[in-house]
Amino acid sequence: MLQLAQEIRKTIIDVVGKNGGHLASNLGVVELTIALHRVFESPKDVFVWDVSHQSYTHKLLTGRYSSFHTLRKKGGMAGFTKRSESPHDLFDIGHSSTSVSSGLGLLIGRSLQNQEGKVVAIIGDGALTGGMAMEALSHAGQLSKNLIVVLNDNQMSISQNTGSLSRHLSRLTMTSSYQSFRFGIDRFVDKMPVLGKVCSKFIFRFKRSLKALLFPTNLFVDLGFEYVGPLNGHNVAELEEIFRKVRKLNRPVVVHVVTKKGRGYSFAENDPATFHGIGPFCTSDGTVEKFDTLSYTEAFSNALLSLAEKDERIVAITAAMSKGTGLAPFSRKYPSRFFDVGIAEQHGVTFAGGLSVAGLVPVVAIYSTFMQRAMDQLIHDIAIPAAPAVFVLDRAGVVPDDGETHQGAFDIALIRSVPNMIMMAPASAREIQLFLEWAVNRKAPVVLRHPKTSCPSEQGAFAQPVEEGRGVLLRCHDVVASESASLPDAQSPLLIVCTGGIFSEALATARNLVLHNILVDIYNLRFIKPINKEFFLQTVAPYQAVLFVEDGVLHGGISEVLESLVIHQFPEKATSIHALPDRFLSVGKRNEILEDCGLDAHSLAKSAQELMERISTHG
Repeated sequence: MLQLAQEIRKTIIDVVGKNGGHLASNLGVVELTIALHRVFESPKDVFVWDVSHQSYTHKLLTGRYSSFHTLRKKGGMAGFTKRSESPHDLFDIGHSSTSVSSGLGLLIGRSLQNQEGKVVAIIGDGALTGGMAMEALSHAGQLSKNLIVVLNDNQMSISQNTGSLSRHLSRLTMTSSYQSFRFGIDRFVDKMPVLGKVCSKFIFRFKRSLKALLFPTNLFVDLGFEYVGPLNGHNVAELEEIFRKVRKLNRPVVVHVVTKKGRGYSFAENDPATFHGIGPFCTSDGTVEKFDTLSYTEAFSNALLSLAEKDERIVAITAAMSKGTGLAPFSRKYPSRFFDVGIAEQHGVTFAGGLSVAGLVPVVAIYSTFMQRAMDQLIHDIAIPAAPAVFVLDRAGVVPDDGETHQGAFDIALIRSVPNMIMMAPASAREIQLFLEWAVNRKAPVVLRHPKTSCPSEQGAFAQPVEEGRGVLLRCHDVVASESASLPDAQSPLLIVCTGGIFSEALATARNLVLHNILVDIYNLRFIKPINKEFFLQTVAPYQAVLFVEDGVLHGGISEVLESLVIHQFPEKATSIHALPDRFLSVGKRNEILEDCGLDAHSLAKSAQELMERISTHG
C-alpha cells in the first residue's frame, strides 16, 4: 500500500504541475481513498465526495489513469466528480456541504426500492461550516438509516478553518480513549454471537451512555450518530479495519479521520492554502508562475486597502476565500475588521446586513458561483431593508478550468431583478477603484462583479467620474490609438455595447474591425442596474448598428432589455446580442470557452461584419 500511495502522489503532483488543479487536498486523502476502495465495492457502494475537488485518487483507482493527463483540459477529465465520466461518479459536485444531503437521499431512495449497497459521504471539516451539512446530519440522525459519513479533518477548508465547530473537532481529536474501549466491547461480543443478539439493544444503550459520559459535547452523538475516531488518516491498515466494522452497522455513523493537507509534498504541506487550487507550477521547487499584469482581484485588493485606511467604517467579509478574493492583505493589515465566516455564504450575507445596521460598511467578497447559495439572504436581509453593503463578486462571467459548477454566468440574471439593488461591472483597475469608492459611500446595497482575468490597458474614459446609471463612450480613435492616424474623422456606424467583464474582447474586436475598414465605438455600460434609459438612447442614436456583448447568460441578462429599448425607439437600426448560451459551460481556458460561445474577438468581429452587411443590403 505504501508503494501504491507513493505512485499515486507522484502522478497527481506531475499532472497538477502541468495542468494546474487542486493539489494539497488530494495529497491529503490518498491513503483514505485507498482504504475506502479496498473495503467498499464501488460502484455498488457509492462514494459521495463533498465538493469532490479531492477525488483525484478516486479517479485513478476507478479506471481513469490513462486519461488522467487530460485533467482540467478542454474535452478532458474534469477536476470534480462527473456522472458522464464514470459509473463510479453518481453526482456532479463542485460546491461545498452537499454530500450528506445527496448521500442520504440516495440511501433512502435505494432502500425504498430494496436496492443493495452502502452509501459513504466523505466531507471535509471545513464543509461542516456550511449550514446545509448540519441540516442533513440532523435529518440523517432522525431517520437513523445506515449512512456512513467520513469526516476528513485536516483543520482547513481553503483558508484556515475558523469557528467553534472547528474547535469542537480539535477537542475530539485530542481523545481516543472511548474508541479503544468501544472496539474492545465489539470484539468481545463478536466472539459470543448468540449472547450478542440477545443483548444487542442493551449493549447499544450501554455504549451510548458511555459515549455521553466520555464525550459530553460530541455533536455527532447528540445528532443520533455512532461516532468512531479520531483515526490516523494516513494508516491504511487501521482505516481498513475500522471501515470493515463500520460496514456491518445498520445505523448512521461518523468516522472521524485526521489527515494532513499536502501530505508527501513538502511545499504543499508547508503552504496548503497556496497549493489548494493552483495553476501550473515547477514540481521540483514548488515555484508558481508569476504574471506581470494586474488581475481584477489584485486591483480590488489594492483599492480596498486604500479606502480602508481612510475610512474605519469599512469591514471585510469572506466565506473561506480570503486569498482567492484578494482579502488576505486586508486580513493581515486590519485583523479586527476582517471576518472569515467559513463556507457559509448565507450567514455571511445576513451578517453583513447586521453590520450595516450597526453603522459599518461591510464589503463582502464572494465568488459569483457561490453567491448563488445566498440569494434568499441577499433579498431578505439586504435588498428589502436596502442595507448599505458592498458585494464584490469575483470570478464573474466565464471561469477557466473548473467547469460547469464554477461558472459565474448567472449573477446578472439573478440580481438584476431584485429591487433596491445596484449592480456595476468595472472594466479596468481604475474603474474598480472608482466604483468601490462610490459604492462604500452609497446608502444602498451595491454589487460589483469582475472576471478572473487580467485588467485591460487603461483607457482615458475609465477615469471619468461615476454617474449613476450612465456608462462611458470610447471613440474609435481612442480604442485603436495605434491605427488612429489613418482613420477618417467620421461618425462610426457601429457601436459595441458591453459589460465590463468582457471589455477586453470588445476592445480586441474593435481593433480587428478597424483592420477591415469598419469604424466602431465602444459603450462600456458600467451600470447593469439601474440604467439611465434616456442617456443610453441618446448615446445609441447616431449609430446605424448596435452589437451587444455580455458575459452573462442571454436570458434574463441586461442585453435583452437594452436591445428591446433600441428596437422600440429606433426600429431602423440593426442589432444583435452575443451572450453566454442557455447551457452549462464545460471545462476549458477562458479563450476556449469564449470561442465556443462566439464571444471571442474573432467571432464578434465576424458578427459585426455581418451586421454591417445587413445595413448595406437594406439600404
